[in-house]
Amino acid sequence: MKLTREEVLHIAELARLGLSESEVVCFQEQLSEILTYADRLQAVDLSGISPSARVQDLQTILRDDEVRTSFSREAILANAPQAADGCFRVPPVLE
Repeated sequence: MKLTREEVLHIAELARLGLSESEVVCFQEQLSEILTYADRLQAVDLSGISPSARVQDLQTILRDDEVRTSFSREAILANAPQAADGCFRVPPVLE
């Protein structure tokens, strides 16, 4: 599908792009090639293929969740620049 110069300028206007004359010619060729390739993809017979969300059958590789002991509150707050009442103290962000 060959795009006209006016169609490229219209697309550029919709995208709020200012194009030079050489860019119009370049994009006219590139966009036309993209649309030609899209037309070729539309011609592929997919009637025997069921729709799927992904191509590969992926499985999670994460480890199982298991309860473990954590750091104590005192150990964590020992690294805090400021702490108050067992919590991190941070500067206020709202007045």
